[in-house]
Amino acid sequence: MTASAPALPATREDSRPNTTGGQRDAMMLRRYARTRDPQLREQLVHRYLPLARYAAAQYRHGSEPFDDLVQVASVGLLKALDRYDPVRGAAFSSYALPTMSGELRRHFRDRSWAVRPPRDLQEQALAVERATETLARELGHVPTIDDVAQRTGLEPEAVLEAREALSARLSASLSAPVRGSDDDELDLGSRLGADDGGYATAEARATLGALTRCLTAREREIVRLRFDEDLTQSEIGAIVGLSQMHVSRVLRQAVDKLRAAARASDDA
Repeated sequence: MTASAPALPATREDSRPNTTGGQRDAMMLRRYARTRDPQLREQLVHRYLPLARYAAAQYRHGSEPFDDLVQVASVGLLKALDRYDPVRGAAFSSYALPTMSGELRRHFRDRSWAVRPPRDLQEQALAVERATETLARELGHVPTIDDVAQRTGLEPEAVLEAREALSARLSASLSAPVRGSDDDELDLGSRLGADDGGYATAEARATLGALTRCLTAREREIVRLRFDEDLTQSEIGAIVGLSQMHVSRVLRQAVDKLRAAARASDDA
């Protein structure tokens, strides 16, 4: 749940334009716009850092460290300082807040997704998330799909799709322990399915069964005893009444026939 945002911090040139502090801030902004003095830039960053913290608080999420968000907002603050033109008459905070918010939105859009959906869907997902949290505070309960759709201007189907996309924001480590398990060694990775070798074995048996039609009854029996029962050639000879050398010849002939049948099947 997003933490309640603090009240918008009062900046000197906005809230007290006629005071010495407000005039000093305005003078510093004008001088920086003219000189691009790095030291003056650093002073202005420190003076407007509370504004960056305010912007970061608007995008605070449970899994995102607040200090990281402040860093992102501070990048937006630097960009706002470098682009701000005092001649146009707009208050700096009114100019800087949208710049910092844009930087924060790009941060969530580009870096905080375990699986990245299309950009427009990312934007809609973030808008739905913010609207849901705001409505929950206003209404005192979880808003309905229609509530969120009305607040965001999206169709209900788009809201549902955006909520589904939000699940891509987080990923779980396969090394994470399974909830509710007393076994410390039981992790999520141990619960993943694996390929069942029995399917491949069954498929191979079906293929071999079709190919062995080219063999005589005696050849099929000798192949079965050798490869299914894993008997030696001497043991097979004792069963079918042939010498070991004769069994070896029969096996070579049978294998050659099977290879020829397999090639013919592939060509077909």
